[in-house]
Amino acid sequence: MTHSGSSSPAHISSGFPQLDRRVLREAALAHLARFGTTRHGLEQVLLRRIARWEKQALKAGADTEEVAEAAQALRPVVAEIAEEMVRLGAVDDASFATARARRLVRSGRSGRAVQAHLAARGVEADLRDAALQDAVEGFSPAQRELCAALVLARKRRLGPFASPYVADDEDADTEQALARRHKALGVLARAGYARDVAEQVLDMPPAEAEDWMQRLRAES
Repeated sequence: MTHSGSSSPAHISSGFPQLDRRVLREAALAHLARFGTTRHGLEQVLLRRIARWEKQALKAGADTEEVAEAAQALRPVVAEIAEEMVRLGAVDDASFATARARRLVRSGRSGRAVQAHLAARGVEADLRDAALQDAVEGFSPAQRELCAALVLARKRRLGPFASPYVADDEDADTEQALARRHKALGVLARAGYARDVAEQVLDMPPAEAEDWMQRLRAES
């Protein structure tokens, strides 16, 4: 259903190039040809396009009130275009969330961080939960979180991936060991991992950690 005026250009009297539904739709298609995104993400892209047009029109000397009115009239068009892209299958929040969650988990992002990332892109809570559930096929949520934490530990050379590896119980009473462990726990906590997951990672022998990494790669 097309709203009144949704296909009309944003008219201003200065002769500055007009912005209309056709231009915005073409911008949407061009963006989707290059990037995966959510409905919310696409709407933000188009709103930024309108904002740039507004700024350029004002810089060219267009009337401030006319430009503001024209930009306001285009904002409902953004929602219409996003809805059309959803109907066409060009935008699918569930597919986006699943693919992004899989990639983020394998890059060492915690479940909490993945949830925040998807929420910032407008993905609904039920889709976020489903995406995390499917992020690593055959893994329980606890196993998925453990593996993601191990990926981060490997990147930061923590625990079983430290070089050279020293089991904490070999020098547990030394000030250096306590400081090293405290720092590693801080890295994992800031990434969104619970304390028990962080301690499990730091206490894991290298051979067991590598077994988990191989299992994760096998599910990729």
